[in-house]
Amino acid sequence: MAEPVPRFDEERSAEIVAESFAACPDDRLRELLSALVGHLHAFSKEVELTQGELDAAVEFLTSTGRRCDETRQEFVLLSDVLGLSMLVDAIGNRSDVDATASTVLGPFHMVDSPPRELGDTISLAPGGEPVLVTGQVRSADGDPLPGALVDVWQADADGFYDVQRPAEVPERNLRGLFTADDEGRFWFRTILPAPYPIPDDGPVGTLLRATGRHPWRPAHIHFIVGAEGHAPLTTHIFVAGSPHLDSDAVFGVKDSLVVDFPRTDDARLGAEYGIPVPFRHAHVDFRLRVAP
Repeated sequence: MAEPVPRFDEERSAEIVAESFAACPDDRLRELLSALVGHLHAFSKEVELTQGELDAAVEFLTSTGRRCDETRQEFVLLSDVLGLSMLVDAIGNRSDVDATASTVLGPFHMVDSPPRELGDTISLAPGGEPVLVTGQVRSADGDPLPGALVDVWQADADGFYDVQRPAEVPERNLRGLFTADDEGRFWFRTILPAPYPIPDDGPVGTLLRATGRHPWRPAHIHFIVGAEGHAPLTTHIFVAGSPHLDSDAVFGVKDSLVVDFPRTDDARLGAEYGIPVPFRHAHVDFRLRVAP
């Protein structure tokens, strides 16, 4: 029979609630809940939270849940704009080796990227400035990683992902899953992504406006890179010179991930990769940590 929990007392509130988890068979769950209650009660006492404010917070979270569906995850947006996504990413990717920096997954990796051949275009709709992306996947010590998988997705020239405009663009537009060659090299064709606002027509947008913040992200391309024996890397490359590099709404920019996308008239290079001139060319190398 479980030990009785002491009656509620303001001074010992967090301790009393934490004691109610004493019989929890999952040690980690008990640790998480006890810490959560401790910080939550300390916060409430520090700001002297009112009943009206608690009611508003409950309604905000309820509204956030109502905006979640198969193509939109409002709770991910909330985590992103509060910096929690980046904090958890930083905690989970501490490393002393020379590996590529990680950043947030974002809310639009909602569908599987289709397998594509090296050199294919991921842009299935007309428009946009042509871009050639080349790169290599290597281990942190510099060795090429043959057959590495490179998952790519991005917004279009108007700042929209395919799942945001399913009736207007082909399915899986601007997504691709590539297998690197025997030297860990990969290349594909795409278009220059545009900066875009995160969806701000829901509770997260209301929060941003209430706090005087904008919803914009700088132009970027998402990657998940994986290779046998190595920890998967979730990251972006950001377009150098893009607006909002210094005020990303989700705090995702790291200096090492800002990449030049210079415009070139190199007809030989264009012919080699099947891309019309002029075009932009971005080159990026990814270094992966050995799996723990």
